[in-house]
Amino acid sequence: MELLQELVESGRIVDIMLVVIVLEIAALIGYRVVTGKGLSVPSIILNVGAGGSLMVALKLLYDGVGWQLIAAALVASLLFHTGDLVYRWRQTGGATR
Repeated sequence: MELLQELVESGRIVDIMLVVIVLEIAALIGYRVVTGKGLSVPSIILNVGAGGSLMVALKLLYDGVGWQLIAAALVASLLFHTGDLVYRWRQTGGATR
């Protein structure tokens, strides 16, 4: 538990999470390229971009940067999230289930 506490208190946990996200993107896109199955590349980028931008905002907060950069990361997350919703909506033809 001390290691986890240190990782969280120092902000290094966010660095680890961002590395995992990069690996996740590579694995998902690689699977799509090799098999032709799985999520589309735009879907992967939009979905992971939303969460990744939130993590970047958290990292910036830990690093004590100005509020403008934190706000920019949060706006980026909103744009990725909105793009993801629009992309999914169009893929389903606007249908609801």
